[in-house]
Amino acid sequence: MVYRKSFYFLLAMAAVISCRSTSSSTGSTHNGSPVVFEPGGIYTSMRIPALVISPKNTLLAFCEARIGSASDWADMHLVMRRSTNGGKTWEQMKILDSSKQSPVGNPTPIVDANGTIHLLYQKDYKDAFYISSADDGRNWTAPVDITSVYEQFKPEYNWKVLAPGPGHGIQLKNGRLLAALWLADSRKLLPRRSHAPSCVATIYSDDLGKTWQRGAIVADSTAAISNPNESMPVELPDGRVMMSIRNTSAIKQRAFSISNDGIANWGPVRFEEELFDPTCMAGITSVAVGGKPALLFINPDSRHIEKTPRKNLVAKLSFDNGQTWPQQMVLDSSAAGYSDVAVGHKGNVYCLYETNTKGNKGFNYTLVLKKFNVADVNKQKEN
Repeated sequence: MVYRKSFYFLLAMAAVISCRSTSSSTGSTHNGSPVVFEPGGIYTSMRIPALVISPKNTLLAFCEARIGSASDWADMHLVMRRSTNGGKTWEQMKILDSSKQSPVGNPTPIVDANGTIHLLYQKDYKDAFYISSADDGRNWTAPVDITSVYEQFKPEYNWKVLAPGPGHGIQLKNGRLLAALWLADSRKLLPRRSHAPSCVATIYSDDLGKTWQRGAIVADSTAAISNPNESMPVELPDGRVMMSIRNTSAIKQRAFSISNDGIANWGPVRFEEELFDPTCMAGITSVAVGGKPALLFINPDSRHIEKTPRKNLVAKLSFDNGQTWPQQMVLDSSAAGYSDVAVGHKGNVYCLYETNTKGNKGFNYTLVLKKFNVADVNKQKEN
């Protein structure tokens, strides 16, 4: 026991040293874009990006800083960095929470109209927490355990694994805070619980984070859709909510479902043949292009690459609520995995995504920020 306490004390000190030694910017770039999180010190990999922009135009980037390995079950620190100049430079990395001998992550931030940053996350894939910041991400409240909200699913779905998001949630026009979550009724429990079979649902707050409630299950694993999991909601112009759903179906296409309020009566799952999905978390958001409402979707489109790896990050635009995606632009033709997206002033778009900066052999899971303008995507012609 003394040895274990000494080990974790040294580990914590190493983390502090690592954090303090992180300069205003890492100084590294990838294809001309700044690296926001990169492995080093006690951190073997930096995974699961989440990105939001505040009303003050501050970028807040979150991720899992994994210790010792890139495993989903590694020891982790939940970390954040801030940028007040459009991602050119970043403040020192801040550890928001940590967990000994288990993961802490799946950061799911939501920005409300008042500027409060709400953050949902998990520990050990069995406990759920909520924190918030009222000063643009400088300081955060103490964690509040909201696992009881997820427990409300148990009579309907006997989950063994829980996780919000990952990636940003949204505030609806009516003020509701909304985020996707996924649950797994693991068939294998040892040595680690499996992440399948799984289902997707929502969690929401109608009092700006004071209390949280469960929504209905959006999609369960069936013959129609295999293992829906890491998903992201987006509000349509008419107030309906569309869920973009990652899945392991053989068809390898993004799935969608629509609800009038984001918490109940989800429509049938529809696969979108224009959105190839190599089974990977993806970012989606609403944008305005020339005064017209549109949807922006970003993921690795590797349909024409042998073995369809997580590679070739592409941004795509839809002007008909996701029925067609005529405009697209390649953001990174090299290795690219999970991504999240935030939209700032004058159509500026920021995409935080996983890539590899070491010889393009596998992933060392560095997180890079790509900045572009939504008008640039609109100028592109479909390949």
